[in-house]
Amino acid sequence: MNTTFLRRLALVVLLTPSPSSAQPPLHAGPMLGYVTLREAAIWVQTARSATVQLRFFPEAQPTWARLTPPLLTREEEDLATTVVLAGLEPGTRYRYELYLDGELVERPYPLAFATQPLWQWRTDPPDVTVLFGSCAYINEAPYDRPGAPYGGDFHIFETMAATPAELMLWLGDNVYTREVDFHTPRGIAARYRHDRALPQLQRLLAAMPHLAIWDDHDYGPNDSDRSYHLRGASLAVFARYWPAIQLGLPEVPGVFQQFSLADVDFFLLDDRYHRTPNRAPRDATSTMLGAGQLQWLKEALAYSRARFKVVALGNQVLNPSTRFEGLVHYPGDYEGLLEFIRAARIEGVFFISGDRHHTELIRVQREGMYPLYDFTSSPLTAGPRRMRDDDPENANPHRVPGTLLQERSFGSLTFEGRGDERRVVLRARAADGTLRWERTIPARDLTFNRPAEAAVRSAPAPR
Repeated sequence: MNTTFLRRLALVVLLTPSPSSAQPPLHAGPMLGYVTLREAAIWVQTARSATVQLRFFPEAQPTWARLTPPLLTREEEDLATTVVLAGLEPGTRYRYELYLDGELVERPYPLAFATQPLWQWRTDPPDVTVLFGSCAYINEAPYDRPGAPYGGDFHIFETMAATPAELMLWLGDNVYTREVDFHTPRGIAARYRHDRALPQLQRLLAAMPHLAIWDDHDYGPNDSDRSYHLRGASLAVFARYWPAIQLGLPEVPGVFQQFSLADVDFFLLDDRYHRTPNRAPRDATSTMLGAGQLQWLKEALAYSRARFKVVALGNQVLNPSTRFEGLVHYPGDYEGLLEFIRAARIEGVFFISGDRHHTELIRVQREGMYPLYDFTSSPLTAGPRRMRDDDPENANPHRVPGTLLQERSFGSLTFEGRGDERRVVLRARAADGTLRWERTIPARDLTFNRPAEAAVRSAPAPR
């Protein structure tokens, strides 16, 4: 055989892409964003510019399938896009398939979601479970601080993916920008892009809808505030990675938002964009939330008819014993909000928070009010904070006994029961899913006409 021909044939074989390198360029996802009664948002990120399409259908009617128009991912948008599926039917389970550049992308787990049911005026609200957590540090050795890796137990995301739930709430520090990141918009985006592709995270992204707020590390530098010169760029990156129905208000920017699920209204707050610097002198104008956001929150709480009203913040809300960041250190916001709840007789309010690198349940009883609770869950994968014996918070009188956790963990809220017997069950689980503690709060205990003996109910000790 001709030697020249053989050489040319060998060159052609060498330059022909292998089947693996020719695969569609998926970088991260797909991730479920919000899912309502008739709409679902699905986020996808590619490794290079590509067209994204979804083929979707009701699980019980596969022949009904529809294909979305192609969306092109672009470098200037960090190769991320969100496909919105509209006109869906309530209370229906859908399956979907991902196509990049016209090629089906297989995932090793189901791609499916269920729209919320239309229960109002028809039945009791459905039982629902919400997972939440904060402080997800993903290692990247060249840019981490020297020493032992700060992040770990990444299997927690796989544990969470296997935990049945209707929603996941990310309560801030969802990524940790480093010195190489937070000085430029592209640096912030690069951190989000790196962390979102973590292999152990992918199943969780597809397992349930996701909503998020931020704290300092995914907003900017440590303890950053409204003086951060890239706050607008940071907000744009956040919006690109966390699909939401609406972030902020037209006249009040930020990541705050509202979402409803069963008989629960969630009020997700922004603790950074409008924040007075921690080290600035305190006066009547000092604020964490900003006047516009705080006014929105008060009015939204007053308008809400939900039995439960869950207010989420990146920092702790109620803990009066903390010497670290917390709403309590901004008396105008703290007292203004709690006094408004009392004066307007707003029932069913419950707080969840992150940031602290430990988990606990705080209970505060104020004159003329039902008990207020703040369930702090932290960290997911960042380093846990273990209190020294002489730490004054060890003896925090506002902590519900038996709820302090100093390990990587996640929290959940289950809203269950019929009619006036509705209740919320609080659970804290270790990274491997082991139940560390459980408490139950009946809805009637979060009212102004609650029984005199109302107190958080403890479950038997986990076996």
